[in-house]
Amino acid sequence: MAVTGAGTASAAPPGLRDYRLVNLAHVNDPDRTNVYPGDPEFTMTTVTTVPEDGFYLQYVRQGEHTGTHWGAPSHFNEGQPHADELDTEDLFLPAVKIDVRDRARRDADYEVSVADLQRWEREHGRIPKEAAVVLWTGWEDRWGTPAFYNFDAAGQMHQPGFSLAAVQWLVRTGRLGRRGALGTDTFSPESALDTTYAVSRLLYREHRISLEVLANLARLPETGAHILVGGTVNRRGSGSPASIYAFVPKR
Repeated sequence: MAVTGAGTASAAPPGLRDYRLVNLAHVNDPDRTNVYPGDPEFTMTTVTTVPEDGFYLQYVRQGEHTGTHWGAPSHFNEGQPHADELDTEDLFLPAVKIDVRDRARRDADYEVSVADLQRWEREHGRIPKEAAVVLWTGWEDRWGTPAFYNFDAAGQMHQPGFSLAAVQWLVRTGRLGRRGALGTDTFSPESALDTTYAVSRLLYREHRISLEVLANLARLPETGAHILVGGTVNRRGSGSPASIYAFVPKR
């Protein structure tokens, strides 16, 4: 497993040498990080410096869903597990990528349909059970700019996502299994027009997680990778800003 600046392939344990590690998270930067409307402001303040104090430290203020992050089932539903109540296995999942960039470019409110998922399966095979189904909309290229929000003149945000019918199909047919995730490079797995968050509510009610504001999805293959989700686990947390890595097979 070759990671730039983090050792050599020879240091990887046997088995992992067949994989490369891909970072799927944006860098959190107060000058660039887009914050979901209404969420707490993201700030970083230098507390100490090496010349003055002998060590360097920053004070970070942010919500649990700042930047690249994951959401726990409790985020929208009472009585569902918080971040600290999930199993470790909930955060390590096989991954598939659904590329809808062309459709999202033509329609910023595009919702992925059951037919889209079935078409993907005809080309790539059945979605594995307990998978992270990742939507590649192309929105990651807008990160750090007002275009990521894509507000219209009336202040309505426009971003693509999964349709409720598509997620119901993933759950009903067992493709998400006992655990799983929906991933996206936008703010949320549903279209921004869905202000009821119906997709997220269903996802979390089924004890699944969300992976949001993903990056570097060009380096995530359509099939064959696994995703590892990290980040601070807060007591009764609704999720966490995350380091998300893909283990991608070398080909």
